[in-house]
Amino acid sequence: MSVAPASTTSNLSDDDVRFIDRLRESFQRFSRELGQVIVGQKDTVEQLAICLFARRHALLMGVPGLAKTLLVSKVAETMSLAFNRIQFTPDLMPMDITGTDILQETADGRREFQFIHGPIFANIILADEINRAPPKTQAALLEAMQEQRVTVLGKTFDLTSPFMVLATQNPVEQEGTYPLPEAQLDRFMFLIELDYPNEAEEIQIAKTTTGDDAIKLAPVMTGTEIMDFQKLVRRVPVPDHIYTYAAKLVRKTRPQGETAPAWMKSYVSWGAGPRAVQNLILGAKSRAALQGSYMVRLEDVQAVAKPVLVHRIITTFAAQAEGISAKQIVERLVDEME
Repeated sequence: MSVAPASTTSNLSDDDVRFIDRLRESFQRFSRELGQVIVGQKDTVEQLAICLFARRHALLMGVPGLAKTLLVSKVAETMSLAFNRIQFTPDLMPMDITGTDILQETADGRREFQFIHGPIFANIILADEINRAPPKTQAALLEAMQEQRVTVLGKTFDLTSPFMVLATQNPVEQEGTYPLPEAQLDRFMFLIELDYPNEAEEIQIAKTTTGDDAIKLAPVMTGTEIMDFQKLVRRVPVPDHIYTYAAKLVRKTRPQGETAPAWMKSYVSWGAGPRAVQNLILGAKSRAALQGSYMVRLEDVQAVAKPVLVHRIITTFAAQAEGISAKQIVERLVDEME
């Protein structure tokens, strides 16, 4: 892949250029390490890395058995980060996530409340089957995802950096699921859809997972390095026409807007908000840096358009009746923008 020479970049120092090269090499090592235990899923691994270095969160959608939980745990292992898994169930309470005050007896016989940290206090949180829990419990993640802190009984506690929530979701058609509210869906930068592996990949999965040898992955970067890379991503230059493209693309998803194409107005009841434009730009910056590019390109925005927009578009009954999905709508919008 060709990238722009350092002399043609703007707003990037020589140190930043070298740092981008280092990030690209680290990402390649990260992908190779995960490839020892995760068969296929190349796009999924890249999208998870984009979210991590953009300092955002991701929602993984797929039926059970596609290694979503394994993938997230191995991401934490290769990053030398603290990892906690929260299994969402119908009886899970908000305090089971955030923690709560417990009355404890001190050494001198007095009793006082002591805060017991919940599993949310880690670097990477796996919210497994998040739509198995009712909305009240789902909402316990909102403040943590947006503000990187939690409030319990009027007291606020900061969470450790870097911090990332990776939630898995079963298809809403399955029994015993609660659809995530739009306000919470909007907190996730990407909706990453996992599909069944092909035949060759499925054979490879059987070969690598039915033996007795456990593969230990080598860490490729530390938490401090990740935070430095996250700051670097924010400094990646974006040409003005890329900002314009991202804004126009998002505005076309709103059926009430003047720029929405006529065909879409009968298929979409609600479009994406301003946070989608932010995530398109941030995602494009992160992807450009991971690819070793010193400036955001149009192809970076197009590559992240689907995972950014698909869960922010609410389709109408007419679209569902005709079998038209939000993914197809986004693909058509991107094609028409070219």
